[in-house]
Amino acid sequence: MDVIQKVKSISIWVFIVPFFAINACLILTTQLHFLIPGQFRIFSIFPYIDGGVSISRTARYFPAYLIFKPLMFLTSFLLIKYWLYNKEIIQYFEKDHKYLKKVVFFGIASAVALTIHTIFLGIKFDNDLYKLFRRVVMLSFIIFEVVAQAYLVVTLYSFKNKLDDFINRKYLNIKLFLVSLLIVVAIISIPIVSLPGNRFLKHALEWDYFLGVITFYLLTFFMWKKIK
Repeated sequence: MDVIQKVKSISIWVFIVPFFAINACLILTTQLHFLIPGQFRIFSIFPYIDGGVSISRTARYFPAYLIFKPLMFLTSFLLIKYWLYNKEIIQYFEKDHKYLKKVVFFGIASAVALTIHTIFLGIKFDNDLYKLFRRVVMLSFIIFEVVAQAYLVVTLYSFKNKLDDFINRKYLNIKLFLVSLLIVVAIISIPIVSLPGNRFLKHALEWDYFLGVITFYLLTFFMWKKIK
């Protein structure tokens, strides 16, 4: 199946592109801060652990946004292609699967939310409604993305016996564990992110959670076998 190879190929880029974007901006603002006119240096040993800075803080200033924004737009495009390719795969094995529309809707919705968030990143308005809008968009991206991943894993599991010649089931099981973990962490984190304070914990959670979300696509690359 040609579409399986397309999903396998595109999934690794859905992992690499955003991973490079956020970490390139991190290095720029912590190690190469002298390239950013008028900006003080951000001291953070490793935000995945110390939570010294948020992702948006590293990406919203010049010249960091020249890296971040184009690569996030590219990620959104790749996400749309990824979910449309998965639609074709599902239809090949089970044409009218009950979760097909949900997989496509939440997958594409996550890409749209990421695009909107990227457009408004770095644009400042001293308005509470605007700040709320940005938080809602970012939260929507996370929710849509995790829900789409969950529906996709459940869908593949529903006809996993038909996939034995196409996938390494070990990675499907790992994806199920990852998505379950993301859901549990999201639920546990609600009181943490909704209450004031805990800034460093929130930042570390942001970095680690985003890494978990894109790791789903790395697992996709390893899950699908190379069809000769």
